[in-house]
Amino acid sequence: MTIQECYAALGGDYQEVLGRLCSEALVRRFVGKFLSDQSFQLLDTALSAGNYEEAFRAAHTLKGVTQNLSFTKLYQSSHEITEALRTKNYDLAVQLLPKVEEDYAQTAAAIHAYQGG
Repeated sequence: MTIQECYAALGGDYQEVLGRLCSEALVRRFVGKFLSDQSFQLLDTALSAGNYEEAFRAAHTLKGVTQNLSFTKLYQSSHEITEALRTKNYDLAVQLLPKVEEDYAQTAAAIHAYQGG
């Protein structure tokens, strides 16, 4: 799988991230580091525990990382949950979590496939 195919599989915009990072080598490097980012796990744990302040920080971080990497699909769902938490609409945030989980799983699976495992 190429990096372009990885972006297609995860619902991202390869041309946008290439324009931002200006080098395919940098794109590959940062995509490879994404799975070690703990923002999604922190969001899931904090939201499940009712720690909405920590959940907001984690969602906001996840949103920023996915925006910078042009992971469009995951960015959109993380943006929605961030805004729900920002406006203290906690019931909505809980309802949005499964979509974020689904998009994160799709993103992680595409990256694992790209990495050959």
